[in-house]
Amino acid sequence: MFEPTRARSAVVMPLVLAIVAGGCQAASTAWPFAMPPALAFLGWERGQPIWWLQTVSMAILVLLLLRSPTAGQAVWRGWLFTLSWLAATFAWLFISMHIYGGLPAVLAVLAVLMLAGALALYYAASCWAFWHLTKRNKGIAAVVFASLWLLAELARGQWLTGFGWGAVGYAHLDGPLQDLLGWVGMYGITFVAALLAGLLAMAIGVSVWRDKAISLGLLLVLLVLPVVLPATRGASLGQLSVTLLQGNIAQEEKFEPATGVLQALLWYGAQLQASRSALTITPETALPVLPDQLPEGYWQALQTRFAQGDQAALVGIPLGNNATGYTNSAVGFKPGQADVWRYDKHHLVPFGEFIPPMFRWFTDLMHIPLGDFNRGALPQPTFDWQGQRLAVTICYENLYSNELATQFGDAATAPTMLVNISNLGWFGEHLAMDQHLQIARTRALEFDRPFLLATNTGQTAIVDHLGRVTHRAPAHTAVALHGVVQGRTGLTPYAQWIARFGLWPLWGMAVGVVMAAVVMRRQRAR
Repeated sequence: MFEPTRARSAVVMPLVLAIVAGGCQAASTAWPFAMPPALAFLGWERGQPIWWLQTVSMAILVLLLLRSPTAGQAVWRGWLFTLSWLAATFAWLFISMHIYGGLPAVLAVLAVLMLAGALALYYAASCWAFWHLTKRNKGIAAVVFASLWLLAELARGQWLTGFGWGAVGYAHLDGPLQDLLGWVGMYGITFVAALLAGLLAMAIGVSVWRDKAISLGLLLVLLVLPVVLPATRGASLGQLSVTLLQGNIAQEEKFEPATGVLQALLWYGAQLQASRSALTITPETALPVLPDQLPEGYWQALQTRFAQGDQAALVGIPLGNNATGYTNSAVGFKPGQADVWRYDKHHLVPFGEFIPPMFRWFTDLMHIPLGDFNRGALPQPTFDWQGQRLAVTICYENLYSNELATQFGDAATAPTMLVNISNLGWFGEHLAMDQHLQIARTRALEFDRPFLLATNTGQTAIVDHLGRVTHRAPAHTAVALHGVVQGRTGLTPYAQWIARFGLWPLWGMAVGVVMAAVVMRRQRAR
């Protein structure tokens, strides 16, 4: 009677633990709860990363894999861990699909789970390979796990348009590994973070004290390494006064002509005319109609406003027509230019900005406007103003540092500031805003550049080159955020190698470790 119960428990409990640990890993990249004042000393602020929680939660996964009796159980544990982690990380997609897209709640939940489950297959495959490669050689478990995890993260972030949101490297933004960002970037941090988790699991799980000591020693070396590395900072290059506009237009009304469109045109128009900063920046599609659909004289008034003097503006607006197609764009107004500067979004959102093959039926279930755009080129010219070169991205494009790096090939023409304009109103008051800000902070540290975020509902913020938020607008409030930003020159080691080689060095390193493990496994099998 008791034996079958114990057998079922031995199978079920590790799966439950994997789900819980996956949820903890999601929480580590952006803490989801507001902490009571009595626990304020812990420093667990809502929306902030907690690096050690990521390490512990992933170490639990490694222990579960090391103790899996079969490869099949290792796959299930890894898949459920990742499903829980990813579904919790971008659960805010439910809001965009159900509340604003009109998709039935059940289908919206299933869509989130299906996306997370499909992406989790990368990690399930890595767990299968990990079990086979370390079954007879536990001594290499930590480095093999880190390499396989990195391969899964790279695949998720690059293949099939890529969606690397919530990668574990973002959890270490405020941790001891932070200074490595200027050397190896977020994906390099991901490898080190997985290696830390593997070493911690080995220190806990192995029975030989010598192996425990070696694992702990290597873990401490990794934590201390960023402290002894040389700084990756460049030099200052002048200042620029900026105003970031946050209109807080309700998402359900944003594209309604009689309400949201009219409100946006009036509010942003007035703010652009009144601003006295050297540069004023609006969010994505702040003007939610095409230029020829604007009220008579509106476009000309903007051009006249910035045709002379010492002020400029970056404005989010859709462009195009039926004949040539449409783009999600930013336009730049400044004195002395023959034509309006423009940036067209390159990395489009599946289902929101382009429809993948065979999925027209899915988008037809939702009622989201502007659903099929043309893709902009890569790279595109910076917006140059008052000695600064501003690299613009739109929406979740700040997630792709390898694409942003295409503008850092030459130090003489590299951007001195980074700008992102977004509309995160699709996701309500969920953690998407906080996660988006952490991504911007990461890019600032990778490239040693200040980052300006202008959003419709939040987080509108100014981040300095050290990844610190120096100015932030209150969320869900119509406000003009003013600040002075210091431009930067010089290239970090990360900017230099990723601009030249992309992410291929990381792919090569991880594949090399895995191939070495395959060779060792075959030699032991003889």
